[in-house]
Amino acid sequence: MIGDAGWAGRASRAHHNMLESLVLFAALVLIAALTGKTNATTLLGAQLFFWGRAAHAIFYIAGIPWLRTAAWGVSVVGLVLIFLQLIG
Repeated sequence: MIGDAGWAGRASRAHHNMLESLVLFAALVLIAALTGKTNATTLLGAQLFFWGRAAHAIFYIAGIPWLRTAAWGVSVVGLVLIFLQLIG
């Protein structure tokens, strides 16, 4: 790891956090594509996930916890939208 303190440590933790969530996102998108359940809602979900995670990384590195949590929440809403299309 880069380090445990400062922005470099936060950047490393943000990177590892993104890798963990990317696995779930990739699985959901792959299943949606393979089952033909892609539509405007899955597109919106993917966009919310992408922009939420981008903002999460920025706020994580900047050390702004409340905005980081809100951005993470946006990305989770994106995942839920994709998931709901799979079960619906």
